[in-house]
Amino acid sequence: MNQLPVIRICLTPALYPIYRDDNSIVVIVDIFRATSAICTALHHGMTSVIPVAAIEEAQKYPGNGYIVAAERGGEVVEGFAYGNSPLSYRNNPEIIGKKLVLTTTNGTQAIAAAGNAAALCVGAFSNITPLSSWLIS
Repeated sequence: MNQLPVIRICLTPALYPIYRDDNSIVVIVDIFRATSAICTALHHGMTSVIPVAAIEEAQKYPGNGYIVAAERGGEVVEGFAYGNSPLSYRNNPEIIGKKLVLTTTNGTQAIAAAGNAAALCVGAFSNITPLSSWLIS
C-alpha cells in the first residue's frame, strides 16, 4: 500500500528544527518578498540566485557579474542598491545575465535552515503551476 505524502507547515525559520526531515522535499514560501523576488529575478534575466543567511556572507560577492541584495525588517540594508522587492528585478536591464546574491530577514533564513533537505525549492504565486506539477510528479 502506497503511503500518502505528508505536508507539514512551518511558519518561521526558527521552528524549522522541530519539523526538519532531511529526506523530505522542502518548499520555502515567502510569497510577498524573498521567493517572489527570486522568481522575478530569474524570469527577467538573472542567471542564478545564491541565497545567503548573513549580510557579511553577501558582502563577499560584489562585482564579477554578481548583484548583491540585502533586506532587513522590510528595508534595503544601507550600502546595498537592492533588497527583496520583486519590483527591483522586473524589466531591469542592469540585472540581465548576472547572478543575484540575496539575504533577507526571513526567506533566505528559511532556505539556509533547510539546506540539508533532500530537495529544496522556492514557491511563489508566479511559479505555483510549474512548482505544483513538479511536486506532483
